[in-house]
Amino acid sequence: MNLKRLLTERLEAALAAAGAADAQAIVGPATRPEFGDYQANGAMAAAKHLQQAPRELAGALIQAADLDGVASAATVTGPGFISLTIDDDLLARALTGPIIERLAGQRVVIDYSHPNLAKEMQVHHLRSTIIGDAVARVLEALGHTVLRQNHIGDWGTQFGRLVAHLDDIGEDADRLTDLESFYTQASSRFDAEADFAGRARQAVVNLQTGDPATLARWQRYIDISMSHCQAVYDALGVSLRPEHVRGESAYNADLDGIIQDLDAKGLLTESDGALCVFPARVSAKYTDQFKAKDGRPVPVIVRKSDGGYLYHSTDLAALRYRADTLNAERVLYIVDARQAMHFRQLFALADVAGYGAGVSFEHHPFGTMLGRDGRPFKTRQGGGTRLLDLVEEAKARARALVEAKNPDLSDAEMDDVARAVGIGAVKYADLSKNRTSDYVFDWDAMLSFDGNTAPYLQYAYARIMSLFARGEVDPESATGPLAVDAREEHVLALQLARFQETLELVASSVMPHHLCTYLYELASAFMRFYESCPVLGSDAEASRLLLCARTAATLKDGLDLLGIETIDRM
Repeated sequence: MNLKRLLTERLEAALAAAGAADAQAIVGPATRPEFGDYQANGAMAAAKHLQQAPRELAGALIQAADLDGVASAATVTGPGFISLTIDDDLLARALTGPIIERLAGQRVVIDYSHPNLAKEMQVHHLRSTIIGDAVARVLEALGHTVLRQNHIGDWGTQFGRLVAHLDDIGEDADRLTDLESFYTQASSRFDAEADFAGRARQAVVNLQTGDPATLARWQRYIDISMSHCQAVYDALGVSLRPEHVRGESAYNADLDGIIQDLDAKGLLTESDGALCVFPARVSAKYTDQFKAKDGRPVPVIVRKSDGGYLYHSTDLAALRYRADTLNAERVLYIVDARQAMHFRQLFALADVAGYGAGVSFEHHPFGTMLGRDGRPFKTRQGGGTRLLDLVEEAKARARALVEAKNPDLSDAEMDDVARAVGIGAVKYADLSKNRTSDYVFDWDAMLSFDGNTAPYLQYAYARIMSLFARGEVDPESATGPLAVDAREEHVLALQLARFQETLELVASSVMPHHLCTYLYELASAFMRFYESCPVLGSDAEASRLLLCARTAATLKDGLDLLGIETIDRM
């Protein structure tokens, strides 16, 4: 049940009845306890249109709105806000229904992770990977059809060097256990050996023309490199699988057709031998978006003067495939903020070319993960940036922490808890920050059991499960009935009922930090409830066990949507 949507519908109906054009009740959780559970400021905007005093209109809306069984109290506060307290019986119904309400979903393509297969996955791939994965999980939970697309970098001039080097050393997989060294060796030879450089350039030509032997060698390298990536995904608990991979090479055969289509539509202009599209010349809406400082329109190059293709060409082919073949209604690109101009140009190209009409193409940028020195973060192993090194370091640090906190755990339990806590801490520290912001990577802060961290939430879940273990009660058997008497019970029940609206907010905004904030507030509300309201042996035991069971289930589901494990015992 989405309480916010229910309140909005009731208040908008009252606004419309009052004659407010384009009535919209802007409802959100109240920020201060004296303002109730939710606050609406729709009367503020409507008052000017209706030429009424905001407080008078707010009072009239309270009288006109159908709030029976929805709000137990509704008052006018401030200059004309409507403060609402949710009816306890409605909360009881909300907490005995499904935890997540599935919607009539869209077909959503999510482009995320997209490592460069020339090398192993680096730390800077973490944000795209875990943000995209969390959003994919949330969308699926809400009933959307999610099509994951791992747009890997598996094509281009660098692979000519790698294929040529592989030609010289042989295809023994043992030689490719360290892709970083292999890449460095190939690059060094390209710079130092003229003969090797010539063969590397020819390998690129052979790849582009489809030479079978060269393609076989290239595929060998790609398969081994991709297996390294899959090992990272598995270690992180990310839902990407080999069937989600569709890299740059998949669109190579489409590029000539893209150029021919753009030419047939009269969109191409030759400039110094390169083929370009000028969105500003095609559509007036791009006049101000794509122009140089001197006012001249800026071109988007789709084929270089040497006949080579650029990212715009490949991404345009991928965009058309997602719209026409995958039948996407929404396409989300989880790519860092430095690519913002690229996507503005890409979406403009698609628009003027008539690709994906009616599809929502969205670039959702993210900031940079920084070290304490304010520079891009590096792992401690030799100063490198391999993502797998970060995963191993997280587990090692968490194990040391868990051993000190609970030395009675068996080795197997210790490993499970260390994995869940370590990897959960890394993922949550990232996901809990506003996606668009840079943030400082801090081991001590993320592994703390206090504050807005994964260990705090995991501990809250384990604490609830220990309560059921002490009472020898199966959480599944806790069915109430729910009675909300104490203030702490109402606050906890209300927070539980807000789960649906939070997930819908994450899905629309592609901002996982809203879910993190929700879970932290839920755990905090539970701790206050647990300290104030006895559970086992109390007169309200059945009702309070239901609150505990629902809290545990919501924490577990919420953390799972973030890709984070829960543990019954820590």
